[in-house]
Amino acid sequence: MADTKREIERKYESLGGGLPDLTGVTGVAGVVHRGVAHLDATYHDTADERLTASKVTLRRRTGGSDAGWHLKFPVAPGVRDEIHAPLSDTLPDVLASLVRSRVRDAALLPVVRLRSDRDVTHLVDAEGRLLAEVSVDAVHAERLTGGGGEARWTEIEVELADGGDPAFLDKVEKKLRKAGVRPSASASKLARALEETAPRRERPSAPAGDPVTAGDHVLAYVRAQRDVIVELDPAVRRDTEDAVHRMRVATRRLRSTFKSFGEILDPAVTGPIADELKWLAGELGLERDREVLAARLTASLAEVPADLVRGPVGERLDSWARAEHSGAHGRILGILDSRRHLALLDTLDALIASPPLTKAAAKKPRKILAKAVKKDFRKVAALVEEAVELEPGTDRDVALHNARKKTKRTRYAAEAAEPALGKPAKTMIRSMKSLQSLLGEHQDSVMARQTLRELSAVAHAAGESAFTYGLLHEREAQRARRVEDELPAVWKKVKGAAADL
Repeated sequence: MADTKREIERKYESLGGGLPDLTGVTGVAGVVHRGVAHLDATYHDTADERLTASKVTLRRRTGGSDAGWHLKFPVAPGVRDEIHAPLSDTLPDVLASLVRSRVRDAALLPVVRLRSDRDVTHLVDAEGRLLAEVSVDAVHAERLTGGGGEARWTEIEVELADGGDPAFLDKVEKKLRKAGVRPSASASKLARALEETAPRRERPSAPAGDPVTAGDHVLAYVRAQRDVIVELDPAVRRDTEDAVHRMRVATRRLRSTFKSFGEILDPAVTGPIADELKWLAGELGLERDREVLAARLTASLAEVPADLVRGPVGERLDSWARAEHSGAHGRILGILDSRRHLALLDTLDALIASPPLTKAAAKKPRKILAKAVKKDFRKVAALVEEAVELEPGTDRDVALHNARKKTKRTRYAAEAAEPALGKPAKTMIRSMKSLQSLLGEHQDSVMARQTLRELSAVAHAAGESAFTYGLLHEREAQRARRVEDELPAVWKKVKGAAADL
């Protein structure tokens, strides 16, 4: 088993004189010394420090009140989610799975040992409730790989109590600054230890500069989407709300980028990768589509007057949604652990490290990126104009769905081009988003009606009334007709935005 908590803390450089007087901090009624704890933590990473590069930390620690394995993921500056598992000799499977997208086949090794004497003080309010824990840590760091050395320092750490107001940390910081204490230059003890114990030849180099060429811009977008897929893996495994959807969107963005910018990235290389991304998006989409449908149908049922709800419609919807979700999540875990998925991540890393750039990639970005976005938009235009000429029915539904998919591709292409094209690309992104939303509402209605037909058949076979399912079906049909009525006016605005690109 593993427990998760949100950790909100700030670190400061110690002046060597211990902890400044904090009795004057607004809201603090007592400063309670809690004694000294002796902590011994071994941090684990791959030989090439993949976890550290992602600002993820994995350690096994003894001493203190929370001995065990700790896995921390960044959320925001000074905010991390910490997942704790009981102390054991080997890494628990529950934590190993959460780092798999980053570690893959590489071995996890002990990289740094940190021994700390932690002098703990509690800041409490007038009722004795904990506001924050303040620690003065005397740290001894020892690098365990690469022939590195040792380092020693003292720092002050202020951790907000569970459920506390983050604004309280600002009050503590104001008091510390008045005493001459300044924020730490390192985000974590591990980061400082790695920096100060690394052999000089391993010191990190300066980051790459801003994108210049067309290829630079496209690769920056590709890299960002690869990072999202990897970073969301633990959230998907933990069944965090909206994580599957966001991973699926990043997967689609990547695939669309390869297709939109074939003049910049060699399609002979990216084509097979795009096929694998399509597979992944499809697997992720099964759960997401069902989540959307379940929420839509439940909300629609809530609007039906009670006297028009015939039979256990709500119970059947709930049962269907729970069964679908449970089965889908287990299947997604299998996908994330599969050799096929991990090989795809390796392939994306290799593509970014050695990109298949064409000669056109070296050109200035404005013209070539705008050309790609316009090309995608022309495909959208052809599909939308075809759809509005069709009679309502299956053929129009299919045409609008295809237009929606091309609208997404155009939007993603505009996103990749936006840093180079500026305001015209931003306008295109907004217009594509509005069109995508409208067409998405139509497609959701199509899928909802299909599901209602299936559920009504099951209810009828069980001897239940199908009346309410028919009522919901007609309401969905009306929603689709409203979308179709709105489409010409929205499309006119979209064309106007595209003309400015």
